[in-house]
Amino acid sequence: MSTIERARLWLKAHPLALDAILAAGVLACMVAGSFVDPRGPDGVTWGVRTPASLSLVLIALCSTALVFRRRAPLTVLALTGGFSLIESVIGDPRAPVAMSAVIALYTVASTTDRPTTWRVGLLTMTVLTGAAMLAGPLPWYAQENLGIFAWTGIGATAGDAVRSRRAFVHAIRERAERAERTREEEARRRVAEERLRIARDLHDVVAHHIALVNVQAGVAAHVMDKRPDQAKEALAHVREASRSALNELRATVGLLRQSGDPEAPTEPAPGLDRLDELVGTFRNAGLHVEVARADHGITLPAAVDLAAFRVIQEALTNVQKHAGTEAKAEVSVVRVGPNIEVTVLDNGSGEDDDPDSGGGHGLLGMRERVTALRGTLTTGPRYGGGFRVHAILPVRTRTAATGDPGEPA
Repeated sequence: MSTIERARLWLKAHPLALDAILAAGVLACMVAGSFVDPRGPDGVTWGVRTPASLSLVLIALCSTALVFRRRAPLTVLALTGGFSLIESVIGDPRAPVAMSAVIALYTVASTTDRPTTWRVGLLTMTVLTGAAMLAGPLPWYAQENLGIFAWTGIGATAGDAVRSRRAFVHAIRERAERAERTREEEARRRVAEERLRIARDLHDVVAHHIALVNVQAGVAAHVMDKRPDQAKEALAHVREASRSALNELRATVGLLRQSGDPEAPTEPAPGLDRLDELVGTFRNAGLHVEVARADHGITLPAAVDLAAFRVIQEALTNVQKHAGTEAKAEVSVVRVGPNIEVTVLDNGSGEDDDPDSGGGHGLLGMRERVTALRGTLTTGPRYGGGFRVHAILPVRTRTAATGDPGEPA
């Protein structure tokens, strides 16, 4: 960033300093103008004169008032207008005190509305010009009197133009931001509608074929011993229905894939049988992990087995990323009644032990995965330091709890 840009940003952040610099510049111009005498004995000639003490005092007062022009524009205009009125009546030769009133009138016009600008501008022009023409030492048609009229009009007009441009730019920017927000909301709404439509189609496809499979499987189990031919026919229907369900499921889910997505994996989904392999990868990466299991001999549904594995994987990943280089983790998998409980603890030796502090979605993904199985997930800091992830997953999933699929319909 250049020096000029830094100075501009600093002045924008400190408007009072900017007004003080402006007041100093106006003071210099008015003082320099008070030493110039445009009227000589032979007509319009330029010369040097000594300004009156009262004129210098009025110049100083007007410059001081301009420092506060943003905070109280009407008050500053009244003060500078009053001082300019005094100089217009008694000043001979006249000092350019009215320059401060022009700046103050510009400020009022640029910060208020148009009706106020018209009323205040006309009042200032009338009072200053009328006083200079009627009560001043110069003839009413003098150029100095006409100059007061012209410069006050220019100040009011320029301020009104600046205010109108600011309002126009603000309206355009607000309209663009509103259009951008509307476009983003419309895109999100369309995505949500499309996801809902695909979910409905997927439900209709899977529900129809799975219901057919359930019925045919029940028939096959019922007539297996007495009528094996009919059982074979029912199993053939089961095979055909399952194939159709897989084909339609693949076609529907394929709509959600992007062109660069990898192909669907052919290996089975991981489960707790691969927990030692998972822990080994983290140990090789330098993370000290201890495992305690009390679930041996338990066969878990595929969805529960996968969810437990993913919870441990994500929790250990968060420990490695957020808990520091000296972190230690403890993993426990226990069967408690109808549930399987997965717990991952760490000692929180790192400075950033909150997994969500980096803006990730790990905890959210775990919670959605566990909630989908009607389980519960509890996460939070541990007393004394560290973090705790505790998931309770029901062993009997929603599908397994609907009844024995072998019963006839």
